[in-house]
Amino acid sequence: MASVSIQSVRKSFGPVEILHGVDIAIPDGSFTVLVGPSGCGKSTLLRMIAGLEHISGGEIRIGDKRVNDVPPKERDIAMVFQNYALYPHMTVRDNMAFALMLAKRDAATIDQKVGRAAEILGLSALLGRYPRQLSGGQRQRVAMGRAIVRDPQVFLYDEPLSNLDAKLRVAMRTELKELHQRLKTTSVYVTHDQIEAMTMGDQIVVMKDGRIEQTGNPLELYDAPANLFVAGFIGSPAMNFLPGTLRRAAGAPAAVELADGTRLPAPANAAGVDGQPVIFGTRPEHLALDGSGGDGGIATQVVTVEPTGADTFVACRHHGTELSVVFRERHQFEPGSTIRLRPDLQRAHLFDAGDGRRLAA
Repeated sequence: MASVSIQSVRKSFGPVEILHGVDIAIPDGSFTVLVGPSGCGKSTLLRMIAGLEHISGGEIRIGDKRVNDVPPKERDIAMVFQNYALYPHMTVRDNMAFALMLAKRDAATIDQKVGRAAEILGLSALLGRYPRQLSGGQRQRVAMGRAIVRDPQVFLYDEPLSNLDAKLRVAMRTELKELHQRLKTTSVYVTHDQIEAMTMGDQIVVMKDGRIEQTGNPLELYDAPANLFVAGFIGSPAMNFLPGTLRRAAGAPAAVELADGTRLPAPANAAGVDGQPVIFGTRPEHLALDGSGGDGGIATQVVTVEPTGADTFVACRHHGTELSVVFRERHQFEPGSTIRLRPDLQRAHLFDAGDGRRLAA
């Protein structure tokens, strides 16, 4: 096992710069997830760690070794691809053993390593089959088995679950996490799915347009997003954003004045100056019905109601701004009716409307 250090890494394709000086410290034995929208540079960065893309600037180290100019086969990494990349004419056993055969390992070692990986992944009964005879989930297990037998310092995963159906993806997430807990090998995982990132990673790196927006553990990103992008990207359903103006008057608590004149107390520990254009952020699960019976809270018009059994999802609209609410209780609202919502100010956030950074004292 080994740590991975990415220092001021840049990548350009001709005059177009894709990565703009990326710095990431990936601890030994960690499961680090690179997450972001399509085109943010996460897969390019993973391929640079693997040695499949040239580094335009900066440095990548695996353990104590600088690997900028080291060929992929000498980096002691194993990569699992989105499309499995299995050899169709080879059995499961031969697919898993292929890298060891190329390395001229002896037959006993190959049998031992393939047998161990097959047992870990539940593939022992499938070693004589061909990829065409396997389900999508089984093929992905074979691809992971092929990586495991090499006993690498680092596993690299490039959106390995994106070709699976929703139910199988959930099951495979659990299997991958369990596999990591068992092997404890440093892993770098690329996905555009923030649910995968939240449930699998012990460190998440949020990327946008070739830059890192925030790095932290899942709950750090959820509870204290650095800016509007991270706040809107992490969490499902996404955080609600209400534009307004910060009001600070001597002797009075700070408040946020919304577009329709509604005044909300400012979130706990919010910074900012009087008159500053701000965005009030609150997650759908941190809104509750205002039970005061007066004109408190945020007056919203119900658009749709989606009961799921455990929760009730309500889409609302406030002065042209769409809001999502998740109620743990069951409610029956008529579309077009007005409900008043009260945000949990201990969990709400205030962002600068200009640069999007979170305003925290």
